[in-house]
Amino acid sequence: MIWPFGGTSKKFLGIDIGTSAIKIVELSKRGDKVKLENYGEMVIKTADEKVFRTFERSTLLLSDKDISEAINNIAAKAQILTKDAFFSIPDFSTFFTFLELPPMTQQEIPSAIHFEARQHIPLPLSEVVLDWSIIEDKIPGRKKSNIKVLLLAVPHEVVNQYQEIAKLCQLRLVSLEAEVFSLVRSFVKNKKNIVGLVDMGAQTATFNIVENANLKMTHSFDFSGNELTSVLSKSLNISYNEAEELKRKYGVSTPEMPVGRILVPFIDLLAGEIDKISRNFYKTEGKEIEKIILAGGVALLPGLGEYLSKWFKKPIEIGNPFIEFLCPAGLEDILKNMGPAYAIAVGAALRGFE
Repeated sequence: MIWPFGGTSKKFLGIDIGTSAIKIVELSKRGDKVKLENYGEMVIKTADEKVFRTFERSTLLLSDKDISEAINNIAAKAQILTKDAFFSIPDFSTFFTFLELPPMTQQEIPSAIHFEARQHIPLPLSEVVLDWSIIEDKIPGRKKSNIKVLLLAVPHEVVNQYQEIAKLCQLRLVSLEAEVFSLVRSFVKNKKNIVGLVDMGAQTATFNIVENANLKMTHSFDFSGNELTSVLSKSLNISYNEAEELKRKYGVSTPEMPVGRILVPFIDLLAGEIDKISRNFYKTEGKEIEKIILAGGVALLPGLGEYLSKWFKKPIEIGNPFIEFLCPAGLEDILKNMGPAYAIAVGAALRGFE
């Protein structure tokens, strides 16, 4: 889902303003190969610092000036000069819904979607930017079938804020897109697969089912990396920063040890929700998810991939969007470790080469 704003060049920035971090990647393309030119980030490390945004509010919490200064600082330290930028918008700043329309001509679809949008979007249509994608309009063996549409709406105030941030950063805002589509672009290379994408960040988590590179289902959960750290901090009576270090060191690699015993019940709750959605997808579509890809900072929790693999009895992959890129020698391990957290920024920048 894209909102275009202007022309493009041969190098692109992908900018992900998350709940507790801002990440930037600079990509170029040589022939069929994408090259990682540069990257950088700014992270809020403690629970006491003010985050960039919260789940409860769609717009950014800090001022446009504060965020633009952060982006400029990252660009200066990383010596990033490219000006054409793609920004991702968090899924909780957008309204998603899936519509089913009766058989109709292509010319009739826009009017039908606008009519349906009034019934599903909780804001006046004059206050949002609408976009949609047809995810299925033909069913094998049936001459006429309903048209399945993914409808997306973003409040004007969100779009306006990103435009102002780009202006203050002296960047050319090429387009905005919901972060789930950046995530899909980073990881779904084989369009024939049915893939489950789990994005686990500092304050939010989502589970997305993708078929033929099309988003078929998306769900948000009350699960986050910060919550895991807070639970550890309270349970072990230690500081937030100490709990964060223990979480990153041990994770669920040793479920019988104190850290693992505390975290496993929360991982089980997340897995249970993912399993419920997967079963519902099978009931409605008659298809099973072939593998699950983990993204977001929590994806690197020690032992998480192995634990979920046993839970679901199917392949679990820790997402690495850099795996096929041309990258500076010696950075392979670093990029592998930062890959899950940079997936959205990478996917946004990749939009420039489509």
